[in-house]
Amino acid sequence: MAPIHLAVALDGAGWHPAAWREPGARPDLLFTARYWAALARAAERGLLDLVTIEDGLGLQSGDHLAAGIDGADRRTDQVRGRLDAELVAAFVAPLTRHVGLVPTVTTTHTEPFHIASAISTLDHDSHGRAGWRVQTSARADEAAHFGRRMLPEIRRETLDTPETVAAVADLFEEAADAVEVVRRLWDSWEDDAEIRDAATNRFLDRDKIHTIDFEGRFFSVRGPGIVPRSPQGQPLVVALAHARAAYELAARAADVVFTTPQGAADIPAILGEIRAAQHAVGRTLPPLRVLADLVVVLDTDADAAHARLRRLEEHGPLRSDAAVLAGTPTALADLLESWRDEGVDGSRLRPAVLPTDLDAIVDRLVPQLQERGLFRTAYGPGTLRERFGLERPASRYAGVAA
Repeated sequence: MAPIHLAVALDGAGWHPAAWREPGARPDLLFTARYWAALARAAERGLLDLVTIEDGLGLQSGDHLAAGIDGADRRTDQVRGRLDAELVAAFVAPLTRHVGLVPTVTTTHTEPFHIASAISTLDHDSHGRAGWRVQTSARADEAAHFGRRMLPEIRRETLDTPETVAAVADLFEEAADAVEVVRRLWDSWEDDAEIRDAATNRFLDRDKIHTIDFEGRFFSVRGPGIVPRSPQGQPLVVALAHARAAYELAARAADVVFTTPQGAADIPAILGEIRAAQHAVGRTLPPLRVLADLVVVLDTDADAAHARLRRLEEHGPLRSDAAVLAGTPTALADLLESWRDEGVDGSRLRPAVLPTDLDAIVDRLVPQLQERGLFRTAYGPGTLRERFGLERPASRYAGVAA
């Protein structure tokens, strides 16, 4: 069996809303490039596959479950504000060599042309380590920042109403179209479009740069893109999914899907939903790679980890879509191995406190997994796609006259 994939999700001071209060936290550096570079380098020290960088178009909510629907709260005792994830990744790229860099970019208010240019630029900048975490926004307050569309107020208690179901379905359908446009723009330059031959006075072969002429319900995009084809051709696309609409978005558009089992017993049903979604949308891409999300509070012994979690919870509970493990690196290694045995390809860990829990992942969990033969002992050559066993796709327009 192949080694597991291991990623970390980076968000502010950590995934617990009280993380910034912890002795090891650095709230004074949250809005500096130095802070994010240190986190990415730590992940690379641990040979991790990739880091995702959270983002959004409105101020955070203290409740991760409500952040996408109920809007921002007015609390002043938790971290609010963030740096742009794509720009953070672009800064970190030349300061790292191996770890994948996957910023979150929201499709609901961002034009696909802008996303295609930014992520392709990141792929050039990182020499083939770029990805994109696709995210939708159902928040009316975020729509108000742009003033170009109105979204209905979607609240937790109205999630099952026909109006809300239809509105959310539209957001996911729009996101799927956005990814399709982005992928076509990535393909709009063939690999050898650039000639760069001063002797013949030709920098490029115009016949190898293509319009995409996409016409859909949400977008009308002529193309071509403005960024030459990047090292991966198609940077890695990832999505988080909890329910059928999100599974179908991942099946249509993504290479990797993040899931949120509450335990090993949930994994067979989740994998069944993913297979059903791939079948329902007629997926032609390679099968989705599946990573299971988990919030972690790690310490040298279980009592210390639980005590640290209790201290965090004194300032308010963490309400999480993903399961929470407070324990030792050995206990976490046991859990990840059991999840892997149920069929997932790996896990994306959400450190409760940064950099404390990231350092524990890198310095204590990774050696445990290596001893069990479950994780790499060195980075191999190749791009982020290749790390997930995905080939570099040819441009769909190759050989077609411009």
